[in-house]
Amino acid sequence: QVELVESGGGLVQPGGSLTLSCTVSGSLFSTNAMGWYRQAPGKERELVARITDGGSTEYGATKMARFTISRNDEKNAMYLQMTELKPEDTAVYYCNVLGYDWSRVVVNVWGKGTLVTVPS
Repeated sequence: QVELVESGGGLVQPGGSLTLSCTVSGSLFSTNAMGWYRQAPGKERELVARITDGGSTEYGATKMARFTISRNDEKNAMYLQMTELKPEDTAVYYCNVLGYDWSRVVVNVWGKGTLVTVPS
């Protein structure tokens, strides 16, 4: 069974930076894509950034230039570097993995989230 654990969230002043980490425990036959999503209070969960096993990246609609996604397969980890943070970046950030288990069944796994707070 695969589990995801996010870390690195916290309180940061506007204009500051944070790096979120997602550690993957367990194993999958393949990991097609890993991604970061976020959900602000009263809003729907939205894509922040996603990275495929080939290293291709996709960013959500509103924040791309300030955020950078990366992964380290040797460490079974994924990261999100966030710079120039704004109050509207305040949200719970979730790690997601989409892949196949050893039975070749599609799995879509979510972490429990880490809170990022940027005060206004």
